[in-house]
Amino acid sequence: MELNRITIAALGFSALGLGGLAGYEGWVSTATQPLPGDKPTYAFGSTTRPDGSPVQLGDKITPPAGLALMVRTVTMKEQTLKGCINAKLFQHEYDAYVSLAYNVGAGAVCDSSIPGKLEREEYEAACLTILDFDKFRDCTKPRVQNPKTGKWECPLVRIPGLTKRRQSEYRRCMGGPW
Repeated sequence: MELNRITIAALGFSALGLGGLAGYEGWVSTATQPLPGDKPTYAFGSTTRPDGSPVQLGDKITPPAGLALMVRTVTMKEQTLKGCINAKLFQHEYDAYVSLAYNVGAGAVCDSSIPGKLEREEYEAACLTILDFDKFRDCTKPRVQNPKTGKWECPLVRIPGLTKRRQSEYRRCMGGPW
């Protein structure tokens, strides 16, 4: 049983986290477009090939190469998170943030309110912020003007599958099951 949070530098994505992530992403050996307007993905939701170039529709990958790609991508996301989060965490919190970063990008997590909340030890509020990431920029729809920035952007649309995943990541962040 976890008694104390530990420095993020000492944490690594757990086997339980990796299994949960693989379950969320699912396996696809041939690249497909998960949603209209989305980037092509293959393996366990990867948008990049092993050489770092973008996945193209129809690309193929083997399970061993896909698993290696997922582990490499997780490692890169972890490095980014460790650069922007200055807080002590429980393993289950760390796993939830890494899973979120794998899906939305570590930069999006770092640019959100999560790092600040964690630094202020607002752990429940930081976990709740995971629920805000259940939308997708649908570039098949007409652009809308962002009221905060004035920029024209693809509209955000709520995706039920993302909502379900975020609820699961939130539960894990709070110490519950995936």
